[in-house]
Amino acid sequence: MAAKSPIVLILGAGPNVGKAVAHKFAAKGYKVALAARSVKEADSTDTQLNIPSDFSKTDDVVNAFAKAKEVFGIPSVVVYNVSAVTFTPANDAFAMSLAEFSRDTTINIHSAFVAAQQAVLGFAQLPASAARTFIYTGNVLNVAILPKFLSAGVGKSGAAHMIWTASDAYKDRGYKFYYADERKPDGSPKYRIDGDAHAKLYWELANGETQGPWMQTFVSGEGYKQFDTIYTPLS
Repeated sequence: MAAKSPIVLILGAGPNVGKAVAHKFAAKGYKVALAARSVKEADSTDTQLNIPSDFSKTDDVVNAFAKAKEVFGIPSVVVYNVSAVTFTPANDAFAMSLAEFSRDTTINIHSAFVAAQQAVLGFAQLPASAARTFIYTGNVLNVAILPKFLSAGVGKSGAAHMIWTASDAYKDRGYKFYYADERKPDGSPKYRIDGDAHAKLYWELANGETQGPWMQTFVSGEGYKQFDTIYTPLS
């Protein structure tokens, strides 16, 4: 009897990172569950499940996990690839409504918290041989101030702390948690990120036997690279 295919759940299935990660894991024998506003359930196949989801609603996160489990099984790899920002003038960081700030924070932190919580519940039911890996697609905003990006910076900072905490709290159980941040070789932010580089890193992280550095700053073509904790942008 053939072994059951492992499952990756990708929350936020965009055309860059989401698409590349889905293709990478599918090529390696995973069944892929994609949850996003842009996907259509009718386009699902035997190896790819599309789950229409809006992550400004935390209930949609719970639903995505429930649907993936119902159709494919418990995900052993979960990727939170969702982000939101309300841009403000560089010299007026509070020029947004509380509703806008709350929406962005829900997507960047609250729904990510629910996703991590759901992932842990699932990991507890999987064998030690399973990947049991949670990856949050981040950026430099947990260690840098960038003009116009207040709500995203608050979100990434909060999520980064959550991932850092989880990487320590669950390491003895074999669960791995990572915050991924692609940089240029000099450590500065890379605004046009490389989907294939993310997919390569995420595959390596999922297959690592133990928890590595929780903040996975990396460079395309080089992989993980440690930079100074604080990046100071040019004014």
